[in-house]
Amino acid sequence: MKVNELAMSIIWLLLITIVTFIGHSNGVAVMSIDMGSESMKVAIVSPGVPMEIALNKETKRKTPVTIAFRNGERSFGEDAQVVGIRSPQNSFSYILDLLGKSIDNPMVQLYTKRFPYYDIVSDEEREIIAFRLDENTTYTPEELLAQILHKGKEFAENSAGQKISEAVITVPGFFNQIERRALVQAADLAGIKVLQLINDYTAVALNYGIFRSKEINDTAHYVMFYDMGASSTTATVVSYQNVKTKEKGFVETNPHVTILGVGYDRTLGGLEVQIRLQHHLAKEFDALNKTSNSVFSNPRAMAKLFKEAGRVKNVLSANTDHFAQIEGLIDEHDFRVQVTREKLEELCADLFERVANPVKIALKTSSLSMDVISQVVLVGAGTRMPKVQEHLSQYLTVELSKNINTDEAAALGAVYKAADLSKGFKVKKFVTKDAVLFPIQITFDRTVDNRVKQVKKSLFSRMNPYPQKKIITFNKYSETFKFHINYADLDYLPSHEIVVIGNFNLSTITLSGITEALDKHTKDGAESKGIKAHFAMDDSGILNLVNVELVSEKSSSTPDEEEGTFSILGSTISKLFAGSEDKDKEGKTEEPLKEDIKPVHEEPEYPELQKETEDKTKKKNESTITEDKMVNKTEKVEKEKEKKATIVTIKEPIKADEVKLGPQILSGSKLLESRDKLHQLDVCDFEKAKRETALNNLETFIIDAQQKLESEEYAVAATSQEAENILKACSEVSEWLYEDGFSATAEVYEEKLSDLRKLTNDVYERVYEHRERKEVLKGMASMLNASTTFLNNMRNLSSKFNSSEIFTQVEIDTLEKFINETQEYYDTFVKSFEETPLHEPVKYRVRDIANKMALLDREVKYLINKAKIWRPKQEFTANNTESTNENATNTKEGSEFKPIPKASTESQAEKLPHENTSDNAEVQNEKPLDSEDSSESLKDNEPQTNRESTEEDVHQEL
Repeated sequence: MKVNELAMSIIWLLLITIVTFIGHSNGVAVMSIDMGSESMKVAIVSPGVPMEIALNKETKRKTPVTIAFRNGERSFGEDAQVVGIRSPQNSFSYILDLLGKSIDNPMVQLYTKRFPYYDIVSDEEREIIAFRLDENTTYTPEELLAQILHKGKEFAENSAGQKISEAVITVPGFFNQIERRALVQAADLAGIKVLQLINDYTAVALNYGIFRSKEINDTAHYVMFYDMGASSTTATVVSYQNVKTKEKGFVETNPHVTILGVGYDRTLGGLEVQIRLQHHLAKEFDALNKTSNSVFSNPRAMAKLFKEAGRVKNVLSANTDHFAQIEGLIDEHDFRVQVTREKLEELCADLFERVANPVKIALKTSSLSMDVISQVVLVGAGTRMPKVQEHLSQYLTVELSKNINTDEAAALGAVYKAADLSKGFKVKKFVTKDAVLFPIQITFDRTVDNRVKQVKKSLFSRMNPYPQKKIITFNKYSETFKFHINYADLDYLPSHEIVVIGNFNLSTITLSGITEALDKHTKDGAESKGIKAHFAMDDSGILNLVNVELVSEKSSSTPDEEEGTFSILGSTISKLFAGSEDKDKEGKTEEPLKEDIKPVHEEPEYPELQKETEDKTKKKNESTITEDKMVNKTEKVEKEKEKKATIVTIKEPIKADEVKLGPQILSGSKLLESRDKLHQLDVCDFEKAKRETALNNLETFIIDAQQKLESEEYAVAATSQEAENILKACSEVSEWLYEDGFSATAEVYEEKLSDLRKLTNDVYERVYEHRERKEVLKGMASMLNASTTFLNNMRNLSSKFNSSEIFTQVEIDTLEKFINETQEYYDTFVKSFEETPLHEPVKYRVRDIANKMALLDREVKYLINKAKIWRPKQEFTANNTESTNENATNTKEGSEFKPIPKASTESQAEKLPHENTSDNAEVQNEKPLDSEDSSESLKDNEPQTNRESTEEDVHQEL
């Protein structure tokens, strides 16, 4: 019994803990970061605030993905781009394309060709690249991206007004395993918990579906999204459909968006167009022969041309021609040349020929034709180029749609997913089904007829949906062995896309301890069913080895023992948590293999009818049953034992050592070193911001004090000595700032500001008192006049109604006393104000006047409230029945009701009903005229005696 009580106590403790945690999590905001190659958009969802874009410090909705280091200082966004014009080698952008790449990757080589002024080195141990800033400082793409993500986190926190740690981050759909792991690690270095990596086209499709959910029905609706961004182009075919699903015992119908086909081109985007225009402008300038130096050999000049090429490219999307112009391009020579849209299209003719290729691949992957595609939605800034739209229109049979925010659709779709995954928000369910672009397979060696044969088994095929679990079973191994995880056939991709993926071998897994596990189970009489390796592709598209186990089965004739108390407790807790699965768990549901699916036993639809038939059969065969009783008792016992026999499944963990191949993410000491490096940068930025704020506050205060003392208002409030001391101190601090103090610490600036405030506090207080005093006196005089009028009305009203019935004499005298004291204080104050010079200390402060007014205000409010609830007593003579009937008849006939004068005796007053009439004079139903009800009514309507109970304005009442 004690054990059961302990079990229930633990369950209740768990319940309380869960409810408490959910209650505290409701106020937590979440964010999304749409990390593009060129710019970053941040969106937030916080309590009381729906999906919105977080603004950066320039109050813009998107921020360039650029970071710069110069003179020991770090800058981001537009500030970093400014640094990039002066020192291109210290400003880094388009970092996303370099995640998880080795030095020989075609994308790295293309990056080096586009931006030759960077010093890119190889990290041989991790097989990745790094930017060398100086002899002692290098930054990997993950570290640079982590700093940018941290800045995006700051934008979100400033916008939400609270700390944010959870985010959904968009990722290009063609990112492979190492690229996705590198992005997750960059977020981890930035202090961000990744709820999910969502493919950018999936986020766009989700955003599109959210605002058109009413158009989704039970029939599949197909849409294509064509996204041309800065670095790449993607075409995606998706379907929208309402699907019935059963969850937690309830059948729900929710909209689903499913990715059916994807085609992409990693290098087709606005960046390549900008690079070609940059080179064209450089050739045009060199052709002018203004200087012997070529702009191609000057990084600063090329950076200026790159920026101007981007501006001209954007202008030519809406205009047929425009002038490119740069002041002091090189050797103080200006540059100005006209560029036409026709010329730009000529420079990029081969690029425009590739525009339709992603569409073809996407349709082929989805096994659909353009006939069933209802809409092609344009996404990305690159689709604004007229030539891109022209080539798409020539290939597609449907009209191009521009009914989506191309800049913010992905960020808003991702933040909707973040709110869904977060525990603090509840959103309308919109299911997303993503798909695997790069198929993954298992390869291992098997010896057949003394020959080693390589076996390949598909783990995740092309366009397999995820998240999903898969199980691979090995039946022929009894000793330690290895198997490999590789990318499968990628023949559907162009050759230049295949080489970018890099190493096809993802990892090698070694299983050990198999012989010992088999021997252990064999001794127990168990039969091996194979070694099962469990894999999960999580929501982020990252493959993980969950566990490996040896599965065996054996027969057991031992009757099932009753479950123990702690077994029941464990089952109960499991059911408790099964109702609310942790969304952070990878692969919540396991997809069973086909061979593991057993037929379901079907129960009869009409059990009573079947029972009746069985009874008839039983009566018909009574004689046969009687003969069966003579069967050998030994056989009967054996049959009963066979019925009790059960199959027991035994699972034994197998040790699995996985070795990742190809480019590696940070780990061990290098990970700690990277964290420390970024932490030191954050500390430096904090100290820098603190110092700049303190310096700005000090400079502002000095200028403000000098200007104030020049005005007449402040000059008359300060003595000549005070003004001299203040001006002298301000002058000394100002000179110190521009000579020796410009490099001082924040603490020194704050100390000097504190000293200046001590000198000015008295003068500033006098000015404030003089400025506010007139209005306060005016209000006090108005209150005294109104209170006096109210006092006179009280006296008149009391004399009219026999005085004590409304206000007592004590109340009248008390109010008169308060008015006299306030009037005396007012006269003293005015006299002191007229006699005291403005530069002398203030005797009566504004807050003292307010406190004095509050005492009188409270007393008046109390009396007003009492007057509001008071009602005159109405007297009736109930002794004369005929008189009562006569009054009732007169009332029915429309005669005016006239109350009877007040009774002269106390007994008569007790019999009178108290009229409970509201301020709107609504007619109340009368109660029987008995003394008990009357007394209760009188008690309920006694005037309130709490003088603090009302907050009404006394001036309005008067």
